[in-house]
This record gives sequence, structure tokens and C-alpha cells, in this order.
Amino acid sequence: MPTPSDRGPGQPWRAGTPPPAPILADTPSADIRIGYARCSHLTQELQSQLDALAAAGIPREKIFAEKVSTRVRVRPEFEKALEACRQIKAHAPHCRVILTVYEMKRLGRDSAELTALADHLTTHGIALEMLAGPLTGIYDPSGTGRVLFAFFAAMAETERENIREATLEGLNAAARKGNHGGRPPVITEDMLHTVLRRRARGESVEDIRPDLIIPTGKRKGRNPSLASVYRALAEHGKRQRYPEAIERAHADLAAIQANI
Repeated sequence: MPTPSDRGPGQPWRAGTPPPAPILADTPSADIRIGYARCSHLTQELQSQLDALAAAGIPREKIFAEKVSTRVRVRPEFEKALEACRQIKAHAPHCRVILTVYEMKRLGRDSAELTALADHLTTHGIALEMLAGPLTGIYDPSGTGRVLFAFFAAMAETERENIREATLEGLNAAARKGNHGGRPPVITEDMLHTVLRRRARGESVEDIRPDLIIPTGKRKGRNPSLASVYRALAEHGKRQRYPEAIERAHADLAAIQANI
């Protein structure tokens, strides 16, 4: 039986006193956090993320962590973290379920992946929390006008870091095989310059590809695939946008090799 808001010890009841306003059914009654931490096999450093998540009040059994390259599409522990968030939200709909990460770059590789994740969180009513970086805080994907704008604001930083990490892993893999300059590319720099020059004149990649010949490797003497040409153009675009990420990858590899 609701008690009137002005009723207390020693106070008489007066007719017409309204009862207190009921608690809205959709008001979150508690915050439940699920943590996720990720690093690549090369950096081998998860502890700082685990410590930060623990400091945010997340017990270890609710933290999902893995060492996996940003280039790997399937991340088992990340999928488990999302599943845990969905299950908790389904069984406790009036609680605010929050996926907590140390920083944005632990979540995805590019705008397409981050946008898909934002849509997924929105669909399931899951909030996102970042503990560090320029967009520290909790973001509610269901809030009006706040559909995780943090994803797009942090895109440049995320892409830059992913370029560095992917370049570092590629250089390290090549170095382990004794090829310190990296494996011979299907699209050489000369071929890339040809593509760039002819595209600037208005030619399409489809028209240019038959004139490109792979000079070395297993496919020597053959034409590269369209996918290889487009991939080389995309990598060139990334290098043009974030040359410092490539430089950092080379510097990081030198540091790793010096400590081995």
C-alpha cells in the first residue's frame, strides 16, 4: 500500500493527500557491467586493461579477455561478452547493462564494423562505456540523438592504431621467415604508380588490370586480381592518411627485436 509523501511519525492523515508517484517500469534499477579486453599477440599486454576494468568495479568472472589480431574477424571472447550482455538484459530488462572497454580501439577495426556494433547494441538496449581516451564515459545507444556518436568521433584514432598494429604484425611475420623487408607484394610500387597515374586520366581499374604483370612469386607472369589492385589502392590511401602509423609500426618492430 503506497504511503503518502507527507505522511510520517506523529503526522495525522488528511483526506485527499495524493500517494507518491509510482516508479516507472522502464527506469533502470541497477547498472550491470560486462568487461572486454583485447590486445594483439605481439603486444602481449592485457594486464593494464584488466586492472582498469577491475578498478571500475567489474569482477574478473565478468571480464572477457583475449589476445587476437585486429585483422581476425572472429573474436570468440568478444562474442561471449556480447552474448552475456544480451542474456543479462533479457533476464533483467529494468537494469542498465553496460559493455565496458578500456578504450575505443579494442572494439573494432573500421567504420563499418563499429557502425554494425552500434546498431547491435541499440537493438538490444545495451550501453557502452569507455574508461580512457577522448570519449571517456557511458553512452546510451537508445538515447534520442545520441546513437553512439562516439564511434564516429573516434574513428580516425581507431583506424590509425589498427593500421599500425596490422603493419607491425605483417613486418614481424615476414621477419620470422627471414624476409625483413616483407614478403614480395603482388602489386609492386611501380604497378601501383601505373594504376594511380592511369586512374587520374580517367581509366578504370578493370581496364588497367590486364596491363599489369606480377614480376615475382608463385604467380609470376600473371595478371593480379581486381581484389589485389583495390586492396593495394586502399593500403596506399591509408599510408597517405596516416604515415605516422606506418613509421610507428617500424619503430615498434625494431624495439621488439632489440628486446628479444
